[in-house]
Amino acid sequence: MDTPSEPVEALKDLGWREITAIDDALRTGAIDERGWHEAMAGLLRPAYLTAPTPWGQSGVEGSEQRWIDGRKFVVDALDRDGTFLDCGCANGYLMECLHRWAADKGLAVEPHGVDIVPEFVALARSRLPHWADRIHLGNVLSWTPPFRFDAVRVGLEYVPAHRRASLVARLLDEFVAPGGRLVIGPFTEEVGERSTENELASWGHPVTGRSEVAHRDHRVIRRLVWTDR
Repeated sequence: MDTPSEPVEALKDLGWREITAIDDALRTGAIDERGWHEAMAGLLRPAYLTAPTPWGQSGVEGSEQRWIDGRKFVVDALDRDGTFLDCGCANGYLMECLHRWAADKGLAVEPHGVDIVPEFVALARSRLPHWADRIHLGNVLSWTPPFRFDAVRVGLEYVPAHRRASLVARLLDEFVAPGGRLVIGPFTEEVGERSTENELASWGHPVTGRSEVAHRDHRVIRRLVWTDR
């Protein structure tokens, strides 16, 4: 378990100091939104591309069990067969795992992915050549999907804070099939905090389901929420 002296912000994101600086630069006009995305990608490239494990290439340090503990509950959001789009797919490891985890649940899920970083897309395609045509390069704020998906997963942190409401609206309008589901997370929040759900509700998208798992630090919890179209 992490020591109590570790900042809670670091439990939510190890790069929180750098992210805060990038957010400040956007707010003051030192960079534009394109610069924000480039700076965020610059934080991830070195760690992801040099990681020796597939889960490390998707942003989780440590053991495979740590990856499983913090990601497997994504399958809780799936209740039917169908297509699944992972926004911010990195090296495609969540696509790969979710296909297996869903099958263990008795579901046939066809995974797809999209990422804004060319190097990550190239890595995912090389790792998963049988799915290469399902892995796309693009920014979900502007990329046009080839069709609508039964389920779409995204992290709100993938775009600047002021663009999050429009991200959710665009995904629901243009990416999620009628009767489909938009999945937000996984993300880490302080115990007792419900800021993500409150944000979604304030944008007119009430949460229709949720799941959570314990974090290694008792001050925070791993969560997943979804809203249906």
